[in-house]
Amino acid sequence: MNKLLIVGTVAFDAIETPFGKTDKILGGAGTYIGLSASFFKLQQAIVSVVGEDFPQEYIDLLTDRDIDITGLEVVKGGKTFFWSGRYHNDLNSRDTLDTQLNVLADFKPVVPEHFKDADVVLLGNLHPLIQSSVLDQMTEQPKLVVLDTMNFWMDCALPELKEVIKRVDVITVNDEEARQLTGEYSLVKAAAKIQQMGPEYVVIKKGEHGALLFHEKNVFFAPALPLEEVFDPTGAGDTFAGGFAGYITQSENISFENMKNAIIYGSNMASFCVEKFGTERMVSLTKEEVLERLQEFRALTQFDISLEEE
Repeated sequence: MNKLLIVGTVAFDAIETPFGKTDKILGGAGTYIGLSASFFKLQQAIVSVVGEDFPQEYIDLLTDRDIDITGLEVVKGGKTFFWSGRYHNDLNSRDTLDTQLNVLADFKPVVPEHFKDADVVLLGNLHPLIQSSVLDQMTEQPKLVVLDTMNFWMDCALPELKEVIKRVDVITVNDEEARQLTGEYSLVKAAAKIQQMGPEYVVIKKGEHGALLFHEKNVFFAPALPLEEVFDPTGAGDTFAGGFAGYITQSENISFENMKNAIIYGSNMASFCVEKFGTERMVSLTKEEVLERLQEFRALTQFDISLEEE
């Protein structure tokens, strides 16, 4: 089986939405990505760091999903990264209430020897210098490097971010981040500018409005599945990335045509994530449910149209 290497936070979240609130629960980009990718036929490993306060049951959850945690450092006496946020009524915007870097402040990732030849590397949302240091440790050039980032790094580490962007094949950002990174309001122009920075493929996530894939002059749009209820959007972008990278790793095909499928698979996984608080829905999710909803996506996106003149 092909190998997927994931670099991202494994963390605690406390979330408040119009539908309720949680105490500390399992979160982190690496966690969402790994749980999402576990639905595909591949070998995967997470490189991250947690404190001694991280429960064994959460570690067992990852290993039960066949996620290699050799690269998950546990710092004795340390505290795990913690984020707390409150979502507004429309769930499209949120306020960060608290961020405690804790052990993440001194994190130096170590890629396990048996994953230094990974086929696909997914660099989750972390400081660009951490992302670069992972690429420096690879003994073979990955077939595909996917980068996820956010506006925070554009504000405080833009030069370092631009350096790592040069080294990746795919970048995933939301529409607001794409505009900030390029200064272009048009997402088509923004994607073209980002491609000039290095990545061949640009994925722009638009939340409940789907996702766009750009490659050279080609554009593909995948809608989001209309859901009756969106309970908590935390981790949806990471779950999307896990589905996207998981499908690419499994299929061994990095063509534009296959990336279209990967976008749909990513959107499909993300549609489950938002149905409950935190990782709860991804933990209870079954392969049967994933396949059933893929059929819904197919019905949503396929149509016949006559191009003949009357």
